[in-house]
Amino acid sequence: MTILFGILQILTVVLIIVVLYRPLGDYMAHIFTSKKNLRVERGFYRAIGVNPAAEQSWTQYLRGVLAFSLIGMLLVYGIQRAQQILPYSLGFPAIPEGLSFNTAASFVANTNWQSYSPDITMGYSVQILGLVVQNFVSAAVGIAVAVALIRGLARRKSGTLGNFWVDLTRATLRLLLPLAVISAVVLIAGGVIQNFAGFTDVTTVTGSTATVPGGPAASQEAIKMLGTNGGGFFNVNSAHPFENPNAVTNLFQVVLMLAIPFALPRTFGTMVGDRRQGTAIAAVMATIFAASLTAMTLFETLTGGAATRLAGAAMEGKEDRFGIWGSTLFGSASTLTSTGAVNSMHDSFTSLGGMMAMINMMLGEIAPGGTGSGLYGLLVLAIVTVFIAGLLSVAHPSTSGKRSAPRRSNSRASTSSSHPRWCSPEPR
Repeated sequence: MTILFGILQILTVVLIIVVLYRPLGDYMAHIFTSKKNLRVERGFYRAIGVNPAAEQSWTQYLRGVLAFSLIGMLLVYGIQRAQQILPYSLGFPAIPEGLSFNTAASFVANTNWQSYSPDITMGYSVQILGLVVQNFVSAAVGIAVAVALIRGLARRKSGTLGNFWVDLTRATLRLLLPLAVISAVVLIAGGVIQNFAGFTDVTTVTGSTATVPGGPAASQEAIKMLGTNGGGFFNVNSAHPFENPNAVTNLFQVVLMLAIPFALPRTFGTMVGDRRQGTAIAAVMATIFAASLTAMTLFETLTGGAATRLAGAAMEGKEDRFGIWGSTLFGSASTLTSTGAVNSMHDSFTSLGGMMAMINMMLGEIAPGGTGSGLYGLLVLAIVTVFIAGLLSVAHPSTSGKRSAPRRSNSRASTSSSHPRWCSPEPR
């Protein structure tokens, strides 16, 4: 029965991702190729002095990414240092300089590594104005970089890659924000808390008193998963029942982690004019993911020492409400998308199961990787592979119609096909 339920969980996630692949991928392609700007977007462009019709070279695009990231890091740092004067600080003092710097750098880089207990360190203002905002924009930056790389591969006679500020704004307002709102509502319906209750003293079943934290967890949980960020509202992350109450919310959070990374290959195929390329990339991602998930699940269910065999399962560090299959599915999705969220303690996995988590972290930028980073990570590997293949062969292969060697100046130089090709040889 446990095995059947576990298989049904995996098949449910696969079915949802397959259903989302085409519409979500095409929608993202539409977002970044549309010539129309929303009214709120036009107002934002005027406020920051950006001409949305002006495209940028790769150096200008890069400067935009770096400048925005630096400003974001300084703002997150300043918000943490000013915590004691902000509303809803819950009486917490300013966060120390070193911890503020570490957290700011971590969230701006979409690493979201936390060396503190969030629910007893940060008030609601820091969580919302600092961490949640960065969960949105750091994910949007990753998507923007992936889109810029796609344009570079798709265009033939252009020295521009689009406009970073336009890509950032559209990724945030047209993609991440509406999906996060919908996801937060679903999570609230599933039991994830969303309030400003602070700390509440309750009487336990044994008659003692305990302090229960509250907070706007659902809104942070939604973008934390959707943007493959990973920073938790509570100390134990998605193992906390206020963040991840049951098996249904667990599956939903897995879907959120995988939806955009697996749909971006469709976006790539649509934007370069050859959707077969997108299908090939998605197939590579899915194959690696399936192999990793299978191995981790087998290692957690079939191996272990005497204690594991006596207990009947390797449940050390896992929640009963998820079980082994729900834990390995979540763990594989988290580590392979470089999200960092956990619903079980990976250091409590069996030796081989923990090994798979570590291998996943090494593959966490390609299978399927984070929002944006997974696609451009795999594309960069493909470009490097094509270049090396060109050094080893007489004919120079091409990636999406772009040759791996300089074009010859004589009449025998080959011309690019009107249709992009993934890795087809071209004569000298």
